[in-house]
Amino acid sequence: MMANRSNILFILADDQRFDTIHALGNDDIHTPNLDWLAESGTAFTHAHIPGGTSGAVCMPSRAMINSGKTLFHLYGAGQEIPKTDVTMGEQFLKNGYETFGIGKWHNGTESYARSFCGGDEIFFGGMWDHWNVPVNSYHEDGVYDHIVRTTPNFLHCNHPMDTIAERITAGKHSTELFTDAAVRFIEQPHEKPFFLYTAMLAPHDPRTMPEEFKKMYDPKKISLPENFMESHPFDFGINPAIGEDRDENLAAYPRTEQEVRQHIADYYAMISHIDAYVGRMIDALRRTGQLENTIIVYTGDNGLAVGRHGLMGKQNLYEHSIRVPLILRGPGIPAGARRDAYVYLMDIYPTLCEFCGMEVPAPVEGKSFLPTLLEDAPARETLYLAYTHLIRGMKDRRFKLLRYKNNPDCTQLFDLQNDPNELCNLYHDESYRAVRDSLEKQLLSAHRIYEDNPENECTRAFWQE
Repeated sequence: MMANRSNILFILADDQRFDTIHALGNDDIHTPNLDWLAESGTAFTHAHIPGGTSGAVCMPSRAMINSGKTLFHLYGAGQEIPKTDVTMGEQFLKNGYETFGIGKWHNGTESYARSFCGGDEIFFGGMWDHWNVPVNSYHEDGVYDHIVRTTPNFLHCNHPMDTIAERITAGKHSTELFTDAAVRFIEQPHEKPFFLYTAMLAPHDPRTMPEEFKKMYDPKKISLPENFMESHPFDFGINPAIGEDRDENLAAYPRTEQEVRQHIADYYAMISHIDAYVGRMIDALRRTGQLENTIIVYTGDNGLAVGRHGLMGKQNLYEHSIRVPLILRGPGIPAGARRDAYVYLMDIYPTLCEFCGMEVPAPVEGKSFLPTLLEDAPARETLYLAYTHLIRGMKDRRFKLLRYKNNPDCTQLFDLQNDPNELCNLYHDESYRAVRDSLEKQLLSAHRIYEDNPENECTRAFWQE
């Protein structure tokens, strides 16, 4: 266990896919500040979420990040983090840190209240109009019960929605609203090391951003992904009755190259907007003399298809939807390093505990990747993947198996080393029979290890005949 009492700036993007940083291989996108983080820190190129137990994949993902629990040990789909779990903020608070929470918190008001001793511009919810975000100030008593009733334009309907909020800051983009709060906090005097959690709403749709960022991208010049498709090859059970198809309805069927290019351009513009405001936080740390004593963590809660495999959302287990950026930069962290080890986002919590000389709470199930961060030691060899009751997957260092509850004849096997875009299904190729059988055996074993079983109401139907 190390004893590094550095500050922590934890920045969490919403729906940012792994391949959306210029320095990590995307020539179409402009991200100078994230490039600087990657060049002066360590980037993990294979950071994953395990999937999700809800169509709102961000909710269980954020619960796993903040509790360190595995997907099937969350409370429901992560709408709350029970008091029997110790949140990441709670653990830093118990160990003498000043904890401060800004932006999106999708896991209940009670878990927020016990995680932070301060906060600002707090949004309790999933998504919203970026220019009219309903937010709260921090309440020392932990009670957040003021209701604002609105008709958010992203619903395309006239049904009012109640949300926990005190005010709406009309005309200020969510990325700017949350960053301004972070900068104000950084500029304050601090008697203790701080844990500053800044959770963005972008680049989640609606894809709106200041015009200067939109103008940065000409859709005609955007590279179309190799796995662009007009539609997904088969129906795997997304259920419109419960709103699972919301993301898929962001673009018309069949998908067109022109429309997908526009979506990608707007997606990149939102990320460049975030990048500029990450730069503001970095500048505030530098200006106040705290940059070299602060560990910066930048990651996303899940990926996004945006036209790949004929899909628009993240309600699937393809690489574009389960892999996210993960960069750590700060004292003691190797500069300019790349790590291709497999890690889950729930592994960040115990890693930061170990790095900062704190005990990892007993309920935490993630595995510290500190040896991988510092010395490129091996980490996870396989990953178990799940999306609700519809899809299960198993991934080793080269191959990936995906099984579909509603379409067992469409089971997929991909050689990710030679087919990173997951276009060539090898499942029925007899020359890969041994690989297929091995992954299927591992999948059956993993579902027991992770307690993905019939008692879990979010997922039980996958294993029922």
